[in-house]
Parts: sequence; C-alpha cells; structure tokens
Amino acid sequence: MSDGLGEKLDRLVARRDELRDLLSAGDGDAGAFARLSKEYAELTPVAEAIDRLRGVRAEVAELEAMLADPETDHDMAALADAERTSLTDRIAALEREVQLLLLPKDEADDKNAILEVRAGTGGEEAALFAAALFEMYRRYAAVRGWRFEPMEISETGLGGFKEATAAITGRSVFARLKFESGVHRVQRVPQTEAGGRIHTSAATVAVLPEAEEVDVQIDEKDLRIDVFRASGPGGQSVNTTDSAVRITHLPTGLVVCQQDEKSQHKNKAKALRILRARLYDRERISAHAERAAARKTQVGSGDRSERIRTYNFPQGRVTDHRINLTLYKIDKVMLGEALDELVDALTAEDEAARLAEVG
Repeated sequence: MSDGLGEKLDRLVARRDELRDLLSAGDGDAGAFARLSKEYAELTPVAEAIDRLRGVRAEVAELEAMLADPETDHDMAALADAERTSLTDRIAALEREVQLLLLPKDEADDKNAILEVRAGTGGEEAALFAAALFEMYRRYAAVRGWRFEPMEISETGLGGFKEATAAITGRSVFARLKFESGVHRVQRVPQTEAGGRIHTSAATVAVLPEAEEVDVQIDEKDLRIDVFRASGPGGQSVNTTDSAVRITHLPTGLVVCQQDEKSQHKNKAKALRILRARLYDRERISAHAERAAARKTQVGSGDRSERIRTYNFPQGRVTDHRINLTLYKIDKVMLGEALDELVDALTAEDEAARLAEVG
C-alpha cells in the first residue's frame, strides 16, 4: 500500500480511538451521542481490519529479523521461514479486505427492497415464467430469513402473472438483490406444446431500494389519486366498493395501482410505498449515471432492458451473461437454494471492478 494510503489508515484508526473516548465520556446531548455512535459503528469494522493487518505485518517483521540474525539456529530458522510464508499470504488477504472496506459504499445496500416482476415476450408461457421467478425470490427470501410480502399480483387466470410486486424486508436485502434487475430469459417446452418444441420467452425483473419518507419527499399537490372498483382475472369483480387506488405522480408521470386490499386506505399506503421506491430509484440512477458511464467494467447497467440471464430447462442450466457463469443446477436455483452462488459471483465481480477503478 502507498504512503498516502498508509496516512489515511492512520487517520481512520485515530478517529476510531477518538470516537471511543468521546462515547466513553458520555458528554453532549442525545443527538450528538447518536451521531457519534453511528460514525463509530461504521468506522469500527475498517479500523479493526487495519489493526489485524498491522498486527500481522509486525509479526512478519519480527520473523524477518530472526531470519536475518546469524545466531538463529537452523531448525528455528526453518520454522520462522514457514510461518513468514503463511503470514505473507494472510497479509495479501487482509490488504484486500481493507481495500474493500474503504470502497465508497452504496448507501442503498442496507435498505429493504421492492421487487417487481413482469411478463415479457412469450404470451402465457412468459406469464408462467414470471410467476416462477416470483416464487424463486419468495423461496430465496425464506432461505435468507427475510420477510416476503406480496403487494400486488395481476394473474392471467391460468397460473401465470402479468405482473407481481412484493416488499422484501431483512438484512442487506438490496445489496443481495440489486444485480437481479433486467431481462430474464427462459427456454423450455411448455406444457401446452404437443410437439415438444422448445419455446423462448422472457420476464423483466426490477429491484428497487425501498425509500423512507426522509429519503423522498412527496408533495400531495403533485399527486392525482383516482379510486375505482377492484377486479380479478378475466374481469370478474372481486370488490363491491371503490377500494382500488391509482396514484399518478404528475411531475414524472409515474403511475402506481393497488387493489389487493379491501381497504382504500391500505391500498393508498401500499401505492405510496411503491411510488416512493420508484422515485428514489430514479434519483439514485441519475446520481450514479456519470460514475457508471466512467466505469465501463461495471457488472450490468441496471438497465431494465438488458438481458442478464438465461434459464434453459432442457439442459438444466442457468447462465448469467454478465459474468459468463453457468450453473448446471437449475432446480436448486429455482428453489432459491443456489441463487447465492450467482449473487456471490456478481458481487465479487463488481468489487473487483471497483477495486480496479480506484487502483
């Protein structure tokens, strides 16, 4: 690591120690204490990694001094040399850990997420695949211990979904799911296909970081709110009151509809939750557009029209086109059990790209 980086590490450790002393003293008001606690919590993992790195470097220096000492006997020198080799490998891993911790953090990573899945080209087969993807993410949420709350599902009546929305709540939800946005393509033989021919269809996935009210201010005068009677698949009435809600955000033209709840109030609250997430996502994408354009090596653009993955059922494989990774375990992926393998690989590729950018 460079001298400049070494000085930065010194400042980080010194600030951690300063914050620890300030918090121990307990002076100041509750607001100041909360701010200091937050900064200390964010800084501690970095400072602890730096401490570990410097501890191992000190051990290596002691071993090198022992090896340079002509009075060190042969057996002791052999042990010291083996230990030095082991610790040198550990230094490389610790340096990478510190570098990753120093990378600018996506402020949305710790947020919950709004998942939107829509059937694309392919008719009823695309709708069935959209339903299968929605179920895949529900199962993945269960594997991760997250809460999966369906918010709006528009069914075809034949088991498929035209579109479906869910709120996913838990630890690091957006960080784990943010690379799922894009076009997911499926290749399989539909149950209705008598000739056994493979059909190709697609569904679009959007993962939005869920915004708090403090993240996005929505002015009531910017909203047009329409209420209407909810209906189910095929147009049959599912409600005898005007409980369904359509909210139009006039400045952006974004429209959100909610009709799953029997209460107009609950539908409005859900619709505002989705609208806030979409507005926050727009702001976030806009703010990152210039940086993303500069970083050509990024994993995916977040563009909803980008084909990111193919699920080939006859061959039992799932291929992520952004990192050229193929897993021959489609059943486990669809059960949510092997999705982490794709997520981990995408995250590692993104980290490598960002390290290369700052390097």
